[in-house]
Amino acid sequence: MLFNSIDFGIFLPLVFMLYWFIPNKKLKLQNILIVIASYIFYGWWDWRFLLLIFFSTIVDYSIGIRLNTTHKPINRKMLLWASIFVNIGFLCFFKYYNFFLDNFITAFSFLGTQIKPNSLNIILPVGISFYTFQSLSYTIDIYRKKLNPTKDFIAFLAFVSFFPQLVAGPIERASDLLPQFHKKRFFDYSKATDGMRQILWGLFKKIVIADNCAEFANSIFNNSANMNGSTLFLGALFFTFQIYGDFSGYSDIAIGTSRLFGFNLKRNFAFPYFSRDIAEFWRRWHISLSSWFRDYLYIPLGGSRGRSLTKIRNTFIIFIVSGFWHGANWTFIVWGALNAIYFLPLLLTNNNRKHLEIVAHGKYLPTLKELFLILITFSLTVFSWIFFRAENIEHAINYITGIFSLSFFTVPKLAGMDRAITILILIGIFILIEWLGREDQYAIEYLGRNWHRSIRWSFYSVIIFIIGMFMPSVESPFIYFQF
Repeated sequence: MLFNSIDFGIFLPLVFMLYWFIPNKKLKLQNILIVIASYIFYGWWDWRFLLLIFFSTIVDYSIGIRLNTTHKPINRKMLLWASIFVNIGFLCFFKYYNFFLDNFITAFSFLGTQIKPNSLNIILPVGISFYTFQSLSYTIDIYRKKLNPTKDFIAFLAFVSFFPQLVAGPIERASDLLPQFHKKRFFDYSKATDGMRQILWGLFKKIVIADNCAEFANSIFNNSANMNGSTLFLGALFFTFQIYGDFSGYSDIAIGTSRLFGFNLKRNFAFPYFSRDIAEFWRRWHISLSSWFRDYLYIPLGGSRGRSLTKIRNTFIIFIVSGFWHGANWTFIVWGALNAIYFLPLLLTNNNRKHLEIVAHGKYLPTLKELFLILITFSLTVFSWIFFRAENIEHAINYITGIFSLSFFTVPKLAGMDRAITILILIGIFILIEWLGREDQYAIEYLGRNWHRSIRWSFYSVIIFIIGMFMPSVESPFIYFQF
């Protein structure tokens, strides 16, 4: 079930009304309703996926209980590895089996040996990369004795399957989200209206920015061999805003929807395209995943402590693994390695934590130096997104070669150029609104708070009108559903 679908438009109000009309706001009944709604929401794609998530939930719930009663180090390690094996094992099988098999065949062919193993027609369960990491962090935190396991199976079911963030995050920690299922929740009007505003902005990002950028990005990338350099650059630019609007839009809708039910999810995006260096970008892009890898992979490896070679090794590991997490393709691995190369000079010169505050804090405009740094960082990001979007390495190299040719200085040639210009104007307006709201949790959280009520509501009405005006005729899935 897509957030931008009519199905969800009917589903959400029904669940919302049932949830808040439960007699005496009984916590157990609210949690049961969340589990039922979440399983309906997830099973809407394919009911078979429910068996997988339910099995994973039972495994981690049981292991969590056992970890709390087992004190022998060797037994605790075995339990932890059982959780890792189940979660990562499912992830590797469904997501990476055919990738490893194809590369295995290629390696043997290179050595002159032909083998013909059978590949499998595997359906990738939606959101498996997200809920496995969320569930896995629960057992790791219990193993580290940073968290006590829950004995409330319903609450744990709700934690793993919570429908707003189930299929594309944010990836929540049990220490943050699980306790919220144990506390009685009451309807909060201000929290609900704030959630509705964030949902509205998320829908604008997804439908107006991402889906319309996707139309041109797909057209250009799929026909890149016939495009001149300036058109190819335009395609990379469209994809840059497509992926941001799509993924951060999902996060906004997820966080806003959660607030309707009295839950607080962690922030997942903090205006990353206003970053002044790559380190700042990664503190602001997909925050829940970046912090997950930091806490459960980078720091256990030694982090940024030790010799320079250790720092370089750890940096490449975390970025390459992050790239591979996104998909079973060498393009994602190169994308991760490229970002590691961007990041290393900052780390080795101790400048990786130079920009912690949002740019031009308390000011309307950045300085010329800040603007220059933003443009440089944005350009590096656009370049790396080409590998992320390309079909394969050869496609990415040919695409980049096409951009860095003399045809870059020619006029873009694209079918529907008038519409493309309209979308570019909308992107400009979008950037302006994001800039004005960059110090808040999301762009329109407080934008217009001092306006007259009629003007403020006119502003929201214009957003709704633009969403309706630029809504594609066919519902478009979110990019990160494939990850």
